[in-house]
Amino acid sequence: MGLYDFTVYDMICRSTAMHPDQEAVVFNDKRLTYGEFKEKCDHLAAGLTKAGIKQGDRLGVVAHNSDEYLILYGAAAKIGAIVLSVNWRFQEEEIFFVLNDCAPRFIFVGQPYCDLVSKVVQRVKSIEKCFSMGPGDAPAGFLLFNSLYTREGAERDFDIPADAGFVIIHTAAVEGEPRGALLSQANIVFGSMVTLLRYHLNEEDCHICILPLFHIAGLAMTMASIHCGGKNVIMERFKPEQTLASIEKEKGTTFFNFAPILKMLMEANEEAGCDISSLRHVTGMDHPENIMRFLETVPGVDYETGFGQTEAMGVTGGLISDRPGSAGKATPLSRVALFDDLDEEVPTGQSGEICVRSPTVFLGYWGRDADNEYTFRHGWHHTGDIGRFDEDGFLWYVKRKAQKELIKPGGENVYPIEVEKVILSHAAVAEVSVIGVSDKQWGEAIKAVCVLESGQTVDPDALKEYVASKIARYKKPKHVVFVDALPKTADNEIDREKVKKEHGAKY
Repeated sequence: MGLYDFTVYDMICRSTAMHPDQEAVVFNDKRLTYGEFKEKCDHLAAGLTKAGIKQGDRLGVVAHNSDEYLILYGAAAKIGAIVLSVNWRFQEEEIFFVLNDCAPRFIFVGQPYCDLVSKVVQRVKSIEKCFSMGPGDAPAGFLLFNSLYTREGAERDFDIPADAGFVIIHTAAVEGEPRGALLSQANIVFGSMVTLLRYHLNEEDCHICILPLFHIAGLAMTMASIHCGGKNVIMERFKPEQTLASIEKEKGTTFFNFAPILKMLMEANEEAGCDISSLRHVTGMDHPENIMRFLETVPGVDYETGFGQTEAMGVTGGLISDRPGSAGKATPLSRVALFDDLDEEVPTGQSGEICVRSPTVFLGYWGRDADNEYTFRHGWHHTGDIGRFDEDGFLWYVKRKAQKELIKPGGENVYPIEVEKVILSHAAVAEVSVIGVSDKQWGEAIKAVCVLESGQTVDPDALKEYVASKIARYKKPKHVVFVDALPKTADNEIDREKVKKEHGAKY
């Protein structure tokens, strides 16, 4: 089977064979060449295998970015294990849901989250062992990440098909619960090929990894850099001053961003005055004003934007200067079509649901057959987003379908229903409609329009913190307003579109 397959581990082997002494990973004071990186992946893979991990087993991770995180990805790719990357911003119940949903055998945890995860682990029956990542001693109940490394069996070869599962990333809670999107090794390989082709990456490039490795954008850019033999400078978390210093020191050439990263970088650089002229290609989504300011600061850089999602990497893309305001054209490995509610293709200029066929389309939602059947109906991946094509083939994003109402503060996905469920659990709130509003700093912000129970009062800030105590803080409303009544449809349901019209432009 391996004769016709090319996996993430094959990417590592290829770059190691071509550039064994070139730096592959930089993290704080650690620097690994491709030869050293592959060796660590091999030793960790051997240790995981010795511990009983086999193809298809899940390995949970709750940690900030690190060299160990990337090595774990490489080791999992070699043996066919599936990395379950958990958003470290999640609260206890959210982490429990994700782990319980996918039943990992081992879990790897960054030191700041060991106490939190240790509470969750007691409730997840599938977890056999816990490992702490990073420096320092392992807390009680945890083994050290380094204890898994072994040379015994490190040279063993594994016949892992390219369509084997590689990573599960939970998307926002579309119906109140997050869904685990399962991506194959082939998805990652083809996604990186598209990135290499679009951005012209090569072994001389240096990717500054500022997005978390649990996010598809951070993972995809990192893997693309490995594919071409470039250098990945891994930032534990995004810090403007540290990012600027790394770009200058490491001669960074590319990174992926979401609002408000560009704004924070530009403000920090006014004081730091770092030389970031090595940058040549940046990709992301941000407020046009911030992008223009960035381009004025680094005039030699290309800035690309596009449309994509965890479930389908890089659907469309192009330089922002090609057709300002658009999401670019279909990427080389994507066929994109727009369909109406009857799944009939709409003509050019009309709006329809963005659907795609591509080797980057994910395998499906973990354990959700009904959702997969609906999402993949008629042989297309239905994104749940609405767009239109112009005469030149540029895609223009319009909105999200009603059933996939989504808010994106700072690049994170938040479904209103999840926030609404938490707000409605507060004794003072009778009804609520959560909507997204434009936000210069974050791109989009969360606004809660609430009706209180008779005789009840609650401070807006207290309600925000109540939400933050139940779910990840990035899901809490930035704006809370109280009204006497919410508009209703004919079936007495809250009319979200009217709520948007009445409150969408109010801050």
